[in-house]
Amino acid sequence: MTTTELKQLFSDMDRLHVVVVGDVMLDNYWWGQVDRISPEAPVPVVAIQKKETRIGGAANVALNCKALGAKVTLASVLGADESGKMLIDLCAEAGIDTQLLMQSLNRITTNKTRVLSRNQQMMRLDEEQADELLTADEHPFIDKVLRMLQREKPQVLIFEDYNKGVLKENVIDRITRHCKELGMITLVDPKKHNFLAYKDVTIFKPNLKEVREGLAIPLKNVNLPQLMEAHAALQDQLGHKATFITLSELGVFVAAEDQGYLEPAHIRNIADVSGAGDTVVATAALVYALTQDLRTMAAIANIAGGLVCEEVGVKPIDKTKLEEECMQLVASAS
Repeated sequence: MTTTELKQLFSDMDRLHVVVVGDVMLDNYWWGQVDRISPEAPVPVVAIQKKETRIGGAANVALNCKALGAKVTLASVLGADESGKMLIDLCAEAGIDTQLLMQSLNRITTNKTRVLSRNQQMMRLDEEQADELLTADEHPFIDKVLRMLQREKPQVLIFEDYNKGVLKENVIDRITRHCKELGMITLVDPKKHNFLAYKDVTIFKPNLKEVREGLAIPLKNVNLPQLMEAHAALQDQLGHKATFITLSELGVFVAAEDQGYLEPAHIRNIADVSGAGDTVVATAALVYALTQDLRTMAAIANIAGGLVCEEVGVKPIDKTKLEEECMQLVASAS
């Protein structure tokens, strides 16, 4: 792409409307100092000095889409509890549309609390309920999402699966079919439990570990021929348009039909890989919606994922930094 085309692409992100459907959570960070070992058990005593709560899971994907300029609607079922109220409030403060966030007495809101000292994680405490949605919640949730899609006709829908129960097979199937009827792009960030439930979507975006587990194949050599075999195996079962696989330090792979490409990673000072996948899927969705070009999508999403790895903690992409880096790396390569 030329620099002019790239500038236009980043400007056009502001006119997109994206819906993110999936498992949401609160990411809590407790920072403290360790000066001694507990007399009660051989464990460090962390004197907590600072606490911070951020939105995570599918909400972090929504936050990344918002950071890139898009209008974003987040859809999920969370608990009718204080954590659920806090999550909705934090999303609203971030400018995310919360009309499809449904609170239920049948569930609790997922919380992940990380205790850190000197930038090292000492412990993680999880409060969660990973059971699939009950029918009493599932049907109203599907109806709520389908009505909104029909009414507002967004350009893109992202399924963000964290195996916490919101994305059960019927939810996936009903929403995917409705998106297809409306001509919407659908992009999936899957997890193991429902890995092969995402039939007929536009782009299927697992990571390498998820491909190995989901297809039960070793995929020992991460090269183009073996990745193309994995893509063909996925297409046989899912019937999707394109496969986009993130390969950590090896970059990304993208393929449609019988053509595939490897996009190598760029050299980075890696501080934290947390949340990189969320940034990649958000960036890929917006770029593909505007260009319909898989290689451009892969190149820009690859850069975005690398950039957030230079930050400590889960943080959304910086649009200005991403645009500047794309001007150097994408425009110069074209």
